[in-house]
Amino acid sequence: MMMIQLGIDVVGELEIILPSYYELIVPSLVINELTTLKKKAKGKDKIACNIALQIAQKDPFSIVEIKKNDHVDNLLLKYCTKEDVLCTNDKNLRKRARKKGITVIYLRQHRFLEIDGYIKHKS
Repeated sequence: MMMIQLGIDVVGELEIILPSYYELIVPSLVINELTTLKKKAKGKDKIACNIALQIAQKDPFSIVEIKKNDHVDNLLLKYCTKEDVLCTNDKNLRKRARKKGITVIYLRQHRFLEIDGYIKHKS
């Protein structure tokens, strides 16, 4: 949502950073969280939620169902492997992901995406 508010083309940036064989997925937990935020938000935040939902629900993204039986951060870390790349601005989630060897992409200086870790390339 933050990237929408700052006018950053998330899809375009991810397509530049990641090799084409990476699948861009959005966990259903994130869709649910955005839907809840959209109901509570007002003004620019509500518009940003709506745009984020629209982007997340169409190509090149696909939605993966994950049941919420734990804290969202824990579930994301359980779902991701060392081969995956997690996109988040949450500082604690980024640290936990890196400890598990998961590469993280996050927004840096409110302008561009930064990679923390290694992007795996096919041999």
